[in-house]
Amino acid sequence: MADEIKEGGKEGKGGKGGKGGKGGQPAKGAPAQASGKGKDKDKAAAVDHAPKAADGVPRLQDFYHKTVAPKLQKEFGLGNPHQVPRLEKIVLNVGMGDASKNPKALEAAVEELGLITGQKAVVTRAKKAIANFGLRAGMPVGATVTLRGARMYEFLDRFITLAIPRIRDFRGLPSRSFDGRGNYTFGIREQMIFPEIDFDRVEKIHGMDITIVTSATRDDLALGLLRELGWPFRGETPQRVA
Repeated sequence: MADEIKEGGKEGKGGKGGKGGKGGQPAKGAPAQASGKGKDKDKAAAVDHAPKAADGVPRLQDFYHKTVAPKLQKEFGLGNPHQVPRLEKIVLNVGMGDASKNPKALEAAVEELGLITGQKAVVTRAKKAIANFGLRAGMPVGATVTLRGARMYEFLDRFITLAIPRIRDFRGLPSRSFDGRGNYTFGIREQMIFPEIDFDRVEKIHGMDITIVTSATRDDLALGLLRELGWPFRGETPQRVA
């Protein structure tokens, strides 16, 4: 199994900022350009440029509606189209036990999640005090992002086509990481697999838990959904997304 992937896992509880861009003054009459964090802005903008269908819908979302949903309805004998499983949200969690002692690393993790997902991450805080861990209620413990809609499909498309091939000795993701209610959770050991991350500016190497929440109430329905979307399960040849 690859070093970068760990099976199962819970939604964890909680990356580095860029340098400001430099440039000359715009010509008279030309539109003003925003300054600062030029490199990060370029990366964040690139996040929104995932492949899209002709009508502007993310490629994977268009593939789901035109190909996957009808196929799943026929395969599982679902009479009502609303019974067909679909993606509801994707949650990324970074847990950092030393977040209160190392606020710089926490800020970097928040910024890295923003680069990876194209959406600002929020800091997660402890709900109750645990004396054995020196934890008090309200202390920062990590960062999280919840993706829905087009951003969810764009992230999943980039993860399957760009991030996973960068994993060393990759042999597939586990097919037993479902929770019994159609949700799939897996762990990544390094954020370096995402092309949006600049190796030279990483504050700290950390992993994350990723949870894919579906509308399916059974694991076999969720498994069929992910398989048709091109998920690389261990021992299987992934479906090709048109």
